[in-house]
Amino acid sequence: MPGPLSGIRVVDVTTNISGPSLTMILADLGAEIIKIERPKTGDDSRGMGPFWEGEGVYFLQINRNKQSIVIDLKKESGRQIVYDLVQTADVFVENFRYQKAEKMGLGYEKLKQLNPSLVYCSLSAYGQKGPLCDRPGYDAIAQADSGIIGINGAEGAEIARVPVSVLDQGSAMWGAIGVISALFHKLKTGEGQLVTTSLYETGVFWVGYHMLSWLATGNEPKKNGAGHTAFAPYGAFQASDAPVIIGISNNSLFKRLCKVLGKDEWIEDPRYKNNPERVEHRETLRVAIENILQAKTADEWVQLLADAGVPSSKVKKISEVVQDQQTEAIGMWTDVSHSSINNFRLARLPFELSTSAVSIQKAPPKLGENTEEILAMLGYDHEKIKQFIHDGTIQAEYKKIESCK
Repeated sequence: MPGPLSGIRVVDVTTNISGPSLTMILADLGAEIIKIERPKTGDDSRGMGPFWEGEGVYFLQINRNKQSIVIDLKKESGRQIVYDLVQTADVFVENFRYQKAEKMGLGYEKLKQLNPSLVYCSLSAYGQKGPLCDRPGYDAIAQADSGIIGINGAEGAEIARVPVSVLDQGSAMWGAIGVISALFHKLKTGEGQLVTTSLYETGVFWVGYHMLSWLATGNEPKKNGAGHTAFAPYGAFQASDAPVIIGISNNSLFKRLCKVLGKDEWIEDPRYKNNPERVEHRETLRVAIENILQAKTADEWVQLLADAGVPSSKVKKISEVVQDQQTEAIGMWTDVSHSSINNFRLARLPFELSTSAVSIQKAPPKLGENTEEILAMLGYDHEKIKQFIHDGTIQAEYKKIESCK
């Protein structure tokens, strides 16, 4: 089955995590991604360890289904190749610092003159306006600036970021939604437009109810570890061998929990009868629950709770998730043929369509793997390509990124 974005061509000048994650989403949906990389080193994520047979795992995860062309964008001849590509494209995506695209001659106004129907997406750290718009920023910086790190973890514990690229990949999702929305508009009107998103906007949006809580009460939200401000019991509880996460959000679930724990008397206990009282006495309740959980292992309790319809899980290691029967059953892994890595697998996008393909068809490209064929597609003849190689405009042969020691 073709992907829903089959026939859409995307020119991608992004690097690191956020931009390539955005174009990965479009690629898995069937779009043709022409990834432009700098000479010698390519995308910064190629050098991000750990490494698998010399390939950075960050790059491997978010650059499948793409073609790589190496162009020196500092050269006028290199920018001209980009202009030629833009005139054949539907979408252009960049994640440069504020105003850098304009300084390079790759800003929206310039490219719109070449292709008025172009959908141009700019993904940045802080957006296109405001006092912070020209600051550099990575995921952890935006987590701190948007308040996420400030409420992450347990009270009194060491400051910690959310240990996945939650804002890089979150802003990639919003950017992809914006691009698809703009393509739908283009389908109806023929008009292109500018799509903007940022790590900061994503962070502020995702702390939304914490901000409303402050507006409503004037109280600064507290760190809750694995717990929840609004519910109790909710969070991590130590069993005999490992923590168990239990989530109780209403009285019906609390009654079921009480029966599993053999504590029917808690159902009518005035301290625990309703959620507001349970929140007030959350620490007493936590200690009481943990005293009971010491009698069995985490796996035993999770099974008992699941049988009773109580939401719970053992706190799993990544190695357990990789090998989990549920991960296998929902087909999260896709086997991909790779030129240097045996038994190479990638995690698919976390949704499926019933009549359109959302798939991984191609391993992440070697640096400059498709340079010559892309130039040939644009109409450049063999002599011109040789000239570009000679003057350094392009790099036609990929250079394997060596593992950093």
